[in-house]
Order: sequence, then structure tokens, then C-alpha cells
Amino acid sequence: MSEEKQLREKLANHLEGGEAFMPVTEMLNKISFEDINTRPGNLPYSLYELFYHIVFTQKDIVKFTCSDDYTEPRWPDYYWPKEKICKYKEEWETLKAEYATDRERLKYFLLDEENKLMQPVKNGKGEQTLLREIMLVIEHTAYHTGQMLVILRLLNLH
Repeated sequence: MSEEKQLREKLANHLEGGEAFMPVTEMLNKISFEDINTRPGNLPYSLYELFYHIVFTQKDIVKFTCSDDYTEPRWPDYYWPKEKICKYKEEWETLKAEYATDRERLKYFLLDEENKLMQPVKNGKGEQTLLREIMLVIEHTAYHTGQMLVILRLLNLH
């Protein structure tokens, strides 16, 4: 196996999480729908708000990286939920499904060796390469996963 293929597979594993932090999907299994909107310990966000932000940001990066029809969303307006509370379980389940679908789309794109790691992505310029965008998703998710873990601990769920 080539070094580049090994790198791509290692990056794909990091997209899943779990090597340096608990995978997001594992965290989501630890919290009930009834607890996702709780802002414990005077935190300025709930698990729902953080997860929404992770999902939207990942979706934006996937579109930026993989799509021909990308339009940049306005920061920070679209990156955080307008409604601070998720009212319906179906909405929560849809958000979780979008996270998984977009992550798989990004992994598939990454593992396709036709997509060069060090060339600008479809909507990128200069340093906005596939490698950079993958690392951005990994780092961003890891950062907010740590915040989600704090919430789980404050709710005595971890």
C-alpha cells in the first residue's frame, strides 16, 4: 500500500473520531432527546447547539470541497441554530442522519485517489486543498466534541 493511500485511510479514520477523542456518534448515544437542550453549569450552549454547529460546518466544508454549486453561508448567522431548542425528535434524528451522510460523503471523496490531497478543492484557492479541508473538519469536530463531553459530564451522563 502506498504512503498516500495509508495517509488517506488514516485521515478517514480520524474523521470518525476515537483516536484522540470520543466519536461524536458515541456521545450522541449517551444523551436522551430530553437532555439535548439543557445548558448545564451556566454554559452558553447545549449539546444540541454544539452538534448543530458541527453538522452545519461539516456540511459547508463538504459542499465547498466537493460541489460545483457552492455558495458561502453568512458567518456566524447560519452556523448556529436560529432556534436554541430542538423541539422535535424527528428534527434531532434528521440532524444526526445529516452528520453521518455528510461525513461518509467526505470520506468517500477523500479515499478517491483521483482527488488530489495537495491541489485546491473545487471552490478553493491556493492553500484550500483537500488535505486542509479534511484537517479542518477533524480539528473543528474534535474541538467541539470536547465541549460536548463537558456537557455530558455536567449532566452525569459520562
